[in-house]
Amino acid sequence: SMTFFNFFKHSVFLILFYSLAGALLPAYAKTDSEKQKLEAFFKDLESFTRVFSDIKQLYVDDVDNKELFDNAIKGMVTGLDPHSNYLEPKEQKDLLESASGKFGGLGIVIGMKDDSIQVISPIDDTPAYRAGIQAGDLIVKIGDKPVRGMTLEDGVDLMRGEPETEVQLTIVRKNKKPFVVNIVREIITITSVKGYLLEEDIGYIRISSFQNPTAKLLKETVNKLVKENDRYLESLILDLRNNPGGVLDSAVDVSNLFIDKKGLVVYTEGRIPSSNLKFKTEPGDIMLSSPIVVLINEGSASAAEIVAGALQDHKRAIIMGATSFGKGSVQTIIELEDGYGLKVTTARYYTPSGRSIQAKGIEPDIALKNISLENEKEESVIGDAKEKDLNGHLEVEDDPSELSSEEIIESQENKKEEQDKKTIEKLKKDYFVHEASNLLKALTVLNKQ
Repeated sequence: SMTFFNFFKHSVFLILFYSLAGALLPAYAKTDSEKQKLEAFFKDLESFTRVFSDIKQLYVDDVDNKELFDNAIKGMVTGLDPHSNYLEPKEQKDLLESASGKFGGLGIVIGMKDDSIQVISPIDDTPAYRAGIQAGDLIVKIGDKPVRGMTLEDGVDLMRGEPETEVQLTIVRKNKKPFVVNIVREIITITSVKGYLLEEDIGYIRISSFQNPTAKLLKETVNKLVKENDRYLESLILDLRNNPGGVLDSAVDVSNLFIDKKGLVVYTEGRIPSSNLKFKTEPGDIMLSSPIVVLINEGSASAAEIVAGALQDHKRAIIMGATSFGKGSVQTIIELEDGYGLKVTTARYYTPSGRSIQAKGIEPDIALKNISLENEKEESVIGDAKEKDLNGHLEVEDDPSELSSEEIIESQENKKEEQDKKTIEKLKKDYFVHEASNLLKALTVLNKQ
């Protein structure tokens, strides 16, 4: 129960509140409109104070004032949109850890949808990716804890943890019954760019996320493919499917590697002048105007949408696939006292032609359905699988004592070469890549005529 002294304190607070309201109204309200706004403000503040006071008096347990204020601030911020949040010191630390690109977890980028946590995209070569988690999956339970009522940060906190520990996710997927997936956590390190010579003169580059070194890695990868091809590439497939985004400057730098026209890559608009920014194009095209196809899907978000939108508006690339995620907002991190932080949406992204990405996404020039070129009969079932077909199987190893350092290096290079061949064969059976490749071959023929 609330003591008389505590009740008296809250009563005094309310008296002071009304006195303050009476003093401020004539001082700041110069017009009837301003007076009405100020009256409405104090009425809302009165409602807040009343609820605060009632909880202090009536709630079954005594609640610390700081806890109530923290909860009130969280509710105020998270009610704005799925990307804004009030960060406690641990959450602020986790956010900085994520930005570093190395953390213990599952390897998925998530957002809130209704009362569920939605998978925006799995990150390549991570436990979640290998477990078959897909863009659009809804996580309704983490371990034995229902997601309903959780914040996004609560979900992140439960899914992250020490490497080699297990977490159980209950997944709801379109047209499927809810199912459970057990995933073992790993240290997640993101390799943002991978490239392969798909066939003679056609390069394939996958960008899985946008980090500070991504543009530099992309340039190096193109140069590597040119060297492997013995001449300049005639065309390129840039795969941004299931790319959740990342650093804005990285998206601008990547776009500028291909755009040679004067203009904008992207611009942002917000309510305050510092949120209104324009990112201009820079001369130079590492592909020398050769045809480019950009692949996107519903898991392509944020920085990936900026690149796709810029190349589409400048008519530098043909966009193929499915409409992207539609995350076109800018978040600013504000450091508060005692390690707390505020992540708040401050602007929206716009493509060079003025299209807003937010909640609309980038529509492909050529829409593709997510179908498979694989013969289903060829897919192995677990009952017929051999040891070599299972993830994590033990390799037959040569005795290191019998191999020279040159032989060990050669063996590793051979393994990588064999793995690359398998990857290229798999890519050729990918419907999106197959269609992109066919289109590029046709465009190359037209360009030569």
